Amino acid sequence: MNKNIAFTVITCFLLLSNSLFSQKKGFYENVQKKNVSKVLDDLNAFAANADYKNYFDLFATESSFIGTDATEVWNKKEFMDWSKPFFDKGKAWSFTSLKRNISFSSDGKYAWFDELLDTQMKLCRGSGVLEKTGNQWKIKQYVLSQTIPNDVNDEVIKIKSPIEDPMISNLKKN
Repeated sequence: MNKNIAFTVITCFLLLSNSLFSQKKGFYENVQKKNVSKVLDDLNAFAANADYKNYFDLFATESSFIGTDATEVWNKKEFMDWSKPFFDKGKAWSFTSLKRNISFSSDGKYAWFDELLDTQMKLCRGSGVLEKTGNQWKIKQYVLSQTIPNDVNDEVIKIKSPIEDPMISNLKKN
């Protein structure tokens, strides 16, 4: 009888511990999702308000930005140099997140996201990776892509072909 009671107590303890751990993990993940969302929302707000310093403070020192044009692959300094004239005019760009998904690495040090954005280019997709350093999330990579509805894809390809075919040939040579 004592073995049965001990087994029951241990089983109840393990189930309760697992349940509390799951609740704590879920709570932690929800808090971190809010923190990552704040970084991404701030990124959009700082661009809309032409706040150059705070916008780029959200990027890690070693980071990259990949834009909608095939030639737009920049490290942080290159992106800063490219975008400075836009910020200097008083308004860089205005993006609003419409739907966002955030996931985390098992150690909680990295987050990756994808989101649909309302932009001056209509719907775009933002995606990327953030790294947690201390208590701060920093953007390591940001990718901005224009969405192309399947119904007009053939038309878009016809428009892009004269511009991108030479690029493709050149890249194949290298």
